[in-house]
Amino acid sequence: MAGLLATVSGCSSQTVADERPGGAPGAAAAVAVLQQAADVLVGSGSSRVRTTLETATGGTRVSIEGSGAYDYEQRRGRLRLVLPRDATGAAEHGPITELLAPGALFMRNRGAGIPSDKWVRVDTAGIPDGNLVTGGATDPLTAAELLRGVRRASLVGEEGLDGALVRHYRGTTDIGRAAKVASHGVRGPLRAAAKGFTDPLVPFDAYLDGLGRLREVRHRFTVTSRASGTRPAESADGRRAVGVASTTELYDFGVETAVELPKPADIYTGKVGSPQK
Repeated sequence: MAGLLATVSGCSSQTVADERPGGAPGAAAAVAVLQQAADVLVGSGSSRVRTTLETATGGTRVSIEGSGAYDYEQRRGRLRLVLPRDATGAAEHGPITELLAPGALFMRNRGAGIPSDKWVRVDTAGIPDGNLVTGGATDPLTAAELLRGVRRASLVGEEGLDGALVRHYRGTTDIGRAAKVASHGVRGPLRAAAKGFTDPLVPFDAYLDGLGRLREVRHRFTVTSRASGTRPAESADGRRAVGVASTTELYDFGVETAVELPKPADIYTGKVGSPQK
């Protein structure tokens, strides 16, 4: 595969009530609530995170799982990614540690040729997909920022999720539209993604709790991957569509989180390509 794989007050109690099934919610109200999701996360301070990134091409599915924590005020996070095993069930690569920061991705234990005590730094605005999938996980705050570009959405209903009652929304967001109104540190990567994705329109399912906090979001991206040979589903230049499903789960809001970025001396300065397995 090509890559590893407003404050709470901004969402008033009246808005929450209007969005419940019995309140006859309108599409405009659903869009408004979702577009505030990133601001509400920043107001919540921090949370623990679980991520899953699954690619599907042909009859092959590959899944990468991650866990960690994120500081939404500092816009920094730390994830530990577990890569898929080979056909015999053996691990092909040890877990990768990732540090997420505005405009940058730091990776340790990335692969052969890089010292184990060094970090690799990647400028996320320079990655064609803005690091929405390349790093093996979607940055949690960026996942919420994507909802600023929602074009249509509806309230599916209320459900239970990890012991909490949440509102389930379904709709489509536009990466390019989100990039225009995203926070400063996210704007560059989203602009890159708007140009790099096969389709800038991204279907999603989002689950928000009673305080308007994003508890889970599932995005379904369509990207292109250069194939070794031409197949009917491929374009003339040998590229084919690859479906990528990204799931981000947020819980334990307010947890103590301290993410220290690597010092310059700890960053590998040799030549590296795009993160890949």
